[in-house]
Amino acid sequence: MKKIASFAFILFIQCCVCPFILKSQDIQRINLIPQPQLVIENKGSFLWTGKTPVYADPVFQKVAQLFTEQAALSAPRPASSNMNTGIPAIVFRKQKFPDTASAESYKITIKQKQVDILAATELGALRAMFTILQLRLLQTEQSLIPCGEITDAPRFTYRGLHLDVSRNFFPIPFLEKLLDMMALYKLNTFHWHLTDGPGWRLEIKKYPQLTKKAAWRTHNSWKEWWNNGRLYSAEGAPDAYGGYYTQQQAKALVSYAARRGITIIPEIEMPGHAEEVLAVLPGLACSGKPYTQGEFCIGNDSTFVFMEDVLNEVMQVFPSSYIHIGGDEVDKKAWKECPKCQSRITMEHLKDEHELQSYAIHRMDTFLTAHGRKLLGWDEILEGGLTPGATVMSWRGEAGGIAAAKMGQDVIMTPGAYCYFDAYQANPASQPEAIGGFLPVAKVYGYDPVPNSLTSTEASHIKGVQANVWTEYIPTAEHLEYMIFPRMLALSEVSWTSLQQKDWNNFQGRLQHHYLLMQRRFINYYRPMPVLDISSVSDTIGKISRVTISSEQFKPEIHFTTNGSDPVKGSPIYMAPIEVKGIATIKAAILNPVTGKMGPVSARQTAYHKAVGASVKYNLPFSNSYVALREYTLVNGQTGSFTYGDGQWQGFEGNDMDITIELQQLSDVNKIAVNFMQITGPGVYMPAYVEYSWSKDGKNFSSPVRIANIVPETESKLVIKPFEVMVNDKVKFIRIKAPNDKHAFLFADEVLVN
Repeated sequence: MKKIASFAFILFIQCCVCPFILKSQDIQRINLIPQPQLVIENKGSFLWTGKTPVYADPVFQKVAQLFTEQAALSAPRPASSNMNTGIPAIVFRKQKFPDTASAESYKITIKQKQVDILAATELGALRAMFTILQLRLLQTEQSLIPCGEITDAPRFTYRGLHLDVSRNFFPIPFLEKLLDMMALYKLNTFHWHLTDGPGWRLEIKKYPQLTKKAAWRTHNSWKEWWNNGRLYSAEGAPDAYGGYYTQQQAKALVSYAARRGITIIPEIEMPGHAEEVLAVLPGLACSGKPYTQGEFCIGNDSTFVFMEDVLNEVMQVFPSSYIHIGGDEVDKKAWKECPKCQSRITMEHLKDEHELQSYAIHRMDTFLTAHGRKLLGWDEILEGGLTPGATVMSWRGEAGGIAAAKMGQDVIMTPGAYCYFDAYQANPASQPEAIGGFLPVAKVYGYDPVPNSLTSTEASHIKGVQANVWTEYIPTAEHLEYMIFPRMLALSEVSWTSLQQKDWNNFQGRLQHHYLLMQRRFINYYRPMPVLDISSVSDTIGKISRVTISSEQFKPEIHFTTNGSDPVKGSPIYMAPIEVKGIATIKAAILNPVTGKMGPVSARQTAYHKAVGASVKYNLPFSNSYVALREYTLVNGQTGSFTYGDGQWQGFEGNDMDITIELQQLSDVNKIAVNFMQITGPGVYMPAYVEYSWSKDGKNFSSPVRIANIVPETESKLVIKPFEVMVNDKVKFIRIKAPNDKHAFLFADEVLVN
């Protein structure tokens, strides 16, 4: 479902009283996220009490009012030349910035007697206000904030967070809490996914059925609902799960967000993902019957009447320039068999059902443009071309965004590999069930939304980046916070901070201070796990494996062994990559500084074996979506981790795996083994069996030896299983077949030959 190089941390010296320069390795007092353009710390602190006065120029009175509410201070007073400067104060001042500056630019000067917040616009003053609030929340003693200077402006104009409230419903107070956290971290767009098959979530007065029935389903759990007929209930029924937002509630949330400098963009799904609508308005389906399809009938004029009616009411609630219409994952089967749709294709001189979808998108694009709005949609809307005002959200990787930018269309980057916060953050065995994938905070931080393949003109069309949260497996607000934080903090720096100022080590150091902030805001964030990531790279010259051990925790004391035994306090301390010969088991653990005991043991088998560097012939192709390292993947001496997205697992989509390996020389082989993975959420299954045969000359192969699969397809949790066979023969050629009987995904790891 829709779903860096590190740079030196650069700070500039400015003339001020007793400054010192912050370096990435220093312990900083100004530990802001996202990293500002310029930070200079000065000696001393500003004393902040409940009686600290706030002054503001008239243009910033609204911002100052919000600030005093947030900081529990007295109402702001007008700034003037005869202010009482004897009492330490916070002052909002309008100051002209260069015409080339961003509207969100600001400068803060913190001295012992006064905090000056300077901006040219209300938006800039808002960003500065939340910077000061964040800085205060980061201090152990909140009555003191460090003196210094902060000069800042964003890299991108669009910095978004998407939330799906269709699959699971979240109440307004929680959304307000989320918006407050977004404002603290300078995200400026909340993409509200209001409609989808599991539930319609916005009151539409002309179509009350949408909230009386289409907003309610028969099962609380999305998974149970999906597997048990996908039926809808009715408001007030004892079994009903769901909910919706009245237009009044939605308008209030829009105002709440706008006060904090956040725009809310609504998403109304069309022409697909409309099962809930068609259940209550079956006349808009090709079949005319409920529960038969998820796509609107495009040959039916009533479909466009409905869409325009809905969007007219949506535009009355949401003043955003963008209206998101979805446009993704449309199943066109019903259109192929529908006389009305086929008639539309003929009348409009369309080639096929793909152009029929483009026709629908174009029609809604024209409608929104006529009402002074812009269409925003997932990258499938590219098919058939777009009007100049439409913007593309690239979710299926970056290809759609690159194509759109080259066409001159604006783009929001939101690729699943870096921006889908419904993915696992750690080993699935230790985490609540998720849809699949693996996205740790370090990977989020490493993303650059501007692909290197774009020219500077094309790159100017990349307007920003957005994280998406799909909630199939996220039923509660506490769970949602766990999936969003602290990944959202990494995204905030990706979207705000320039590439030259990004540095993972520096960010990780600052992040340690933000756990206090999240605790103070009662955020149920993901805690850094005590488990370790052990990886290896093969050195084909030295014929060794070079092992690296890393941790989510900040500068832990790691002990390791290379003989397969569990590490203890006396085991070597990991300081740099380890060189290991042959096949060995590396184990490592963190010494807990509080208890003095070793934490959970992590293990990884190094794999410098007889097939490293061998030639691999693919009798059937691997998946273009999961190529990993292509022909070198299965014999590169590196085993995969618990995620198929780590670049070490090679995917086979729909096809069987059928390969022939040619070793560099005739060798004595005792055993051959290969791991496969199963995690059914994203459709990854074990093969029916794995079949091995081998040969000295590549012509005469041994009788096949078949190793059966014993993992049931009903097992939904992550399973990694080795399929191994004893050989005890001289071998140069090895053939491996693994039938993909589910016609879904197979994922294979390193082929170990000993």
